[in-house]
Amino acid sequence: QVQLVESGGGLVRAGDSLRLSCAASGRTFSSYTMGWFRQAPGKEREFVAGIGRSGITRFSDNVRGRFTISRDNGKNTMYLQMNSLKPEDTAVYFCAAATTSIASIARSLYPYWGQGTQVTVSS
Repeated sequence: QVQLVESGGGLVRAGDSLRLSCAASGRTFSSYTMGWFRQAPGKEREFVAGIGRSGITRFSDNVRGRFTISRDNGKNTMYLQMNSLKPEDTAVYFCAAATTSIASIARSLYPYWGQGTQVTVSS
């Protein structure tokens, strides 16, 4: 089992930056592949970015080049650095953990989820 808690969300303007954190507790953090998903009102939860146990990263086309993902296994924490934010990035952002070796875009492969943090980007 692993427990996940997101933080760092907020209200920003278009073009601003924001960094989200996901703190994990429970089993060894380094043994998990981690992912960020987001869900906008009325839309399906979608994959944003992921980082595997070895550090290999994966991004959705919507955020590639603007967002970066990283992890600090010593602090049991994952980060999502979001730059050049757009109003369409507005959503609740969730972190998730999987026992796969590399990040997948499929929600079903992530059994552990945080409660989410709201990100709102105004135009």
